[in-house]
Amino acid sequence: MDDAAFAEVLRAAQHGDEAAFTVLFRQTQPSVLKLVTVLAGADLAEDIAADTWVNVVRDLDRFVGDEIGAFRAWVLAIARRRWVDEIRRRGRRPELLYANTPEVATPDSVSGEVETAIGTDEAIRLIQSLPPEQAEVLMLRVIADLDVSQTAEVVAKSTGAVRVLAHRGLRRLEAILRTDVTKSPPRTVDE
Repeated sequence: MDDAAFAEVLRAAQHGDEAAFTVLFRQTQPSVLKLVTVLAGADLAEDIAADTWVNVVRDLDRFVGDEIGAFRAWVLAIARRRWVDEIRRRGRRPELLYANTPEVATPDSVSGEVETAIGTDEAIRLIQSLPPEQAEVLMLRVIADLDVSQTAEVVAKSTGAVRVLAHRGLRRLEAILRTDVTKSPPRTVDE
């Protein structure tokens, strides 16, 4: 979505247009989910993302900006704050365990998502292996496609610190991937 279209969609969403809000949600939710999955783990990602969107809906009329990148940074900053709130909440209260109700998957619902899920899951697994600050910065820079200044604003660090964390994270990922490649058995012609 270009910035002119974004500005129009944002105005409509701020005036209560559900279809416009859905467009904003679809443009931003994948980044939110990936970020909170890396920060909080898959078990909490959906809950934190949902809390994020409750705040976005409540405060949407306060957002000022006319570009999708600024909006994405704003939403991701909210997601990060919800994650911090969750950490604080868990520190104050003991965790209760609930039995998970398994969802019934159909072959049709799974088959279309398998390739994407495997790639996304593997990327998230690799990023989660990094130190938390590096993982967070890489998710914001690479996956959420924020620029250095937007990322610095979200994580409350200088742009220089963001560049260093991203560089170190990428170097560490490169080392991990090189190690994985050398450990994997050679492929045969049949594969």
